[in-house]
Amino acid sequence: MSRTENEVNHVHNNDLGNLTNLGRTSVQWLHAIGIRTPQQLAATGAVTAYHAIARRGFRVNKVLLYSLHGALLNKRWPEIGESEKLELLAELEALEGSTGR
Repeated sequence: MSRTENEVNHVHNNDLGNLTNLGRTSVQWLHAIGIRTPQQLAATGAVTAYHAIARRGFRVNKVLLYSLHGALLNKRWPEIGESEKLELLAELEALEGSTGR
């Protein structure tokens, strides 16, 4: 479910903090993995970004995954449907399996 730059056009500058769902802590975590702009987040994708943050040792939960995904869609994370959440989790599981977690 990687996203294109077009899907973050709702942000008119390069500030991750202006994306829906992203607060100071999540932005700091994104910076820690080298993501500094909405376009970089879109190119990386929510699942890969979440996986990288978790691998850095930050204590995360699935809400962060949904928040990152929602940020790319300009959608609050509680508005993400169950089927979409299941797709994200399946993609994460596949990624974890291919990288040895």
